[in-house]
Amino acid sequence: MDNCSVERFNVCAKGLNQRLQNAVIQIPDHIKIQIQEIHIRVNKPVALYCGSTTYFLTLNNQIVSHWFNDNMLIASRNDVYESFQNICCYSVYSRQTEINNGFITMRGGHRAGICGTAFYNGENITAIRDISSINLRVAREIKGVSKEILKNIDINKGGVLICGVPSCGKTTVLRDISRVLSTERNLKVCVVDERGELGGTYSGVVQNDLGLCDVLDGYQKQDGIMHAVRCLSPNVVVCDEIGSDEEVRGIRECLNSGVTIIASAHCANVDELLSKPQTCNLISTGAFEYIVFLSDRKSPGVMKEMYILEELKIYENNRLYPSDNFHNDCRILSVNGTKASNDVV
Repeated sequence: MDNCSVERFNVCAKGLNQRLQNAVIQIPDHIKIQIQEIHIRVNKPVALYCGSTTYFLTLNNQIVSHWFNDNMLIASRNDVYESFQNICCYSVYSRQTEINNGFITMRGGHRAGICGTAFYNGENITAIRDISSINLRVAREIKGVSKEILKNIDINKGGVLICGVPSCGKTTVLRDISRVLSTERNLKVCVVDERGELGGTYSGVVQNDLGLCDVLDGYQKQDGIMHAVRCLSPNVVVCDEIGSDEEVRGIRECLNSGVTIIASAHCANVDELLSKPQTCNLISTGAFEYIVFLSDRKSPGVMKEMYILEELKIYENNRLYPSDNFHNDCRILSVNGTKASNDVV
């Protein structure tokens, strides 16, 4: 039994109010290690997402895979309200910026997605009220999950962009890469942890094992990247879910300083990579030599394929197209690391 995964689930479940927590904590350990998300909605059953399977809890603490109308553990409005207050450590005002962004990072790097009624001032959300649902994402730490990726790359040649759908393990892979590079390969690594998910820093103490990394907790990515480059002389900078124009500018500065970037982006496949303006801008920086796609949420952290990119062009309509030599310059590595030359993307 993976006791670490069980404990991580238990810590994440502490974000719930006492009534729901008492029920969830009794789930068998072999189920706990599978659960990726705990989802509570006002007047709906408590849902436990395990990749391809969703479980529900009954009032007598049974776990079922179908939602029945009777005998289900239903989250009341008060349950959701109390859980929200608990996640905010009973200081909603101090977490307002995070709330307006739609999530709250909890101790251990667990993340609570918030759903409710949004209030705008111009184009900006100024508040989210009447919270109607909360999604607790369990932060996993799987040591060795990046082994397949790291054995197929040369970090001296360029950066790595980890791509995949939500909950496919991008953050988990970035954690392990940071740990391995800073301990086993003796590189100076800075982690820019804007949302606190990578390090899970709590009161200045990093909760997840990131080896000998310097962790810039709570910094906006562009500020953290510049601070790392100017003050901490890293070989590698690692950051999660990147793509805004400001972040791209930070990456360009980082690249000009000779620092390697390892980052992640929401992108399911090559077609999406080549059509999204955000990922087009990222690739156009020249910072990434390797593009890694992870498998789906059923197998979090598993590498599906890797591309080596050497030359791409951006056309006037802001869509990214391969160059004339793209199919020669872009080589696919299968999961076992074997090169499949001349494959058509």
